[in-house]
Amino acid sequence: MDPKLSQIFERFKAAFVRNDFDTSTRLLSQLKVLMTVFKSLPPLFQETSNAIHELTIARDIYEHAVVLSVKMEDQDAFERDFFQLKPYYTDASGRLPPSPQEYPILGLNLLRLLVQNRIAEFHTELELLSQSALDNPCIKHAVELEQSFMEGAYHRVLSARQTVPDATYAYFMDLLAKTVRDEIAGCSEKAYDCLSISDARQMLLFSSDQELLQYAKEEHPEWEIKDGFIIFQKVKDSVPCREIPSLQLITQTLSYARELERIV
Repeated sequence: MDPKLSQIFERFKAAFVRNDFDTSTRLLSQLKVLMTVFKSLPPLFQETSNAIHELTIARDIYEHAVVLSVKMEDQDAFERDFFQLKPYYTDASGRLPPSPQEYPILGLNLLRLLVQNRIAEFHTELELLSQSALDNPCIKHAVELEQSFMEGAYHRVLSARQTVPDATYAYFMDLLAKTVRDEIAGCSEKAYDCLSISDARQMLLFSSDQELLQYAKEEHPEWEIKDGFIIFQKVKDSVPCREIPSLQLITQTLSYARELERIV
């Protein structure tokens, strides 16, 4: 093994641990250049004297690269690095011992596809997995999320944030939570002239009024907060807030949702 590559990899891992993204990115680029001389790596897979060791090191580097992209919240980098890593989990799987990072990273990729609403690709990836992989908690977590999301069981989607199988999942879970809330907010704007802050908090699945108000400020500055109500932009200047029928419907909806939760 190239001693220069080993030395740079150790420096990269140190920078990775301390979240020094500039150094990590720079060293990762150097590692990728150094690995281009290894003919044992994809797509050649030549049988060299150091093939197994080189494949193992390269897999480790790309696994770190994928997790680094999550730390940096860079979905494009995630997709590129996962694409480079995937052959080590498929084509080289029979030559290498299993990696403890394989299922967490495969689950991360499924979660990314779900966040990006690439549902067809999500199911294509699932079809490529073995039954033992499908039984892994990291994969099951993503599958259950997709089912809950498609069913509109948004409470289950958001509560899954508290039971992630790996800390690296937090970034994509936060993005998914935002997607869920944006969907509910869009429907609420169409359905109601206004909502009380209390009912809006319940509908948007926030744990406090302050979280709701912060969300409204950052994501929907066109909403007007007045006298304990959220007044939507499309009606606030022309139509009085007709809160009573809406609130009755909200109460019925929330009650129905609670009944469904108990049944499930």
